[in-house]
Amino acid sequence: MNTGEKQPQRKLTRLRGYDYSTPGYYFITICTHNKRKILCDIVGEGLCALPSIKLTTIGEIVNKSIIYINNKYQNILVDKYIIMPNHIHMIIAQQTGGHGDPPLQIFNIIGDLKSFTTHEYGKTLWQRSFHDHIIRGEDDYLKIWNYIDTNPQKWNEDCFYVE
Repeated sequence: MNTGEKQPQRKLTRLRGYDYSTPGYYFITICTHNKRKILCDIVGEGLCALPSIKLTTIGEIVNKSIIYINNKYQNILVDKYIIMPNHIHMIIAQQTGGHGDPPLQIFNIIGDLKSFTTHEYGKTLWQRSFHDHIIRGEDDYLKIWNYIDTNPQKWNEDCFYVE
């Protein structure tokens, strides 16, 4: 029933005018639904021990699904990724223009990843959308690579951290 109230307008998450089917590098972040910590545990935190990631069962499925992307799609490379307790980060390279009609785009692949892993989990696994950042140059790439590498050590300070 329409009460005449305006619905809140969703924020556009894609760069207006950018052709996402062209070659490029993208930093993708996907959070679990309600930021539930169900993908892994971070263990071994301490003065001398670097933290390590212990994947849960669903975390293992997510890991296999990410690896599968590299095996299935010829023009897509998951160059770097990390699975955190309630989110994943990936650097994805689209090495050539998309293929097919319409061209294959990274966002279709992310949709497939989310759909498959949600089906395997058996209930809502992911938030509705995801964050993407077009990587613009080597400095940007190296900064993101380092962020992914050090994410477990900084988990308690992470913007996605929840108790």
